[in-house]
Amino acid sequence: MTDTIFLTGVVATSPRHVTTNEGLAITSFRLASSQRRYDRALSKWVDGETNWFTVSSFRHLATNAAGSVLKGDRVVVTGRLRVRDWENSDRSGTNVEIEADALGHDLTWGTSVYTRHIAVAATDSREDTAPASLSDEVSDEVPEGQSTAA
Repeated sequence: MTDTIFLTGVVATSPRHVTTNEGLAITSFRLASSQRRYDRALSKWVDGETNWFTVSSFRHLATNAAGSVLKGDRVVVTGRLRVRDWENSDRSGTNVEIEADALGHDLTWGTSVYTRHIAVAATDSREDTAPASLSDEVSDEVPEGQSTAA
């Protein structure tokens, strides 16, 4: 069974980026996620217990994450939850992993600059891959069954 999870937290380790022999890009890091709540008795915000996750991303997401995410960044992650028990001769434990579908900075804590990467088809002879205007990005095609009337 696959469970989808949505998390916010702090990148706790420097992201590790590798490319396999088959050309698959993988970026992973540890994420610390703790809940904050206001304690009325103490009149201050307090941190709850911290949950630790290993976040793994693949392909284009991995490449973009490697160039965008740093240790200490606050991020938002959504993906598939994997819980795996492990055991060796000395110890045993549980590893909680997130296979990321989407990943980005948590804008509650700061600002971010977004750069869109546009794939250029092999038959595209244009030198400039960035659209000249927003209208260049929007397709004029109307999905079947939809009207163009406003």
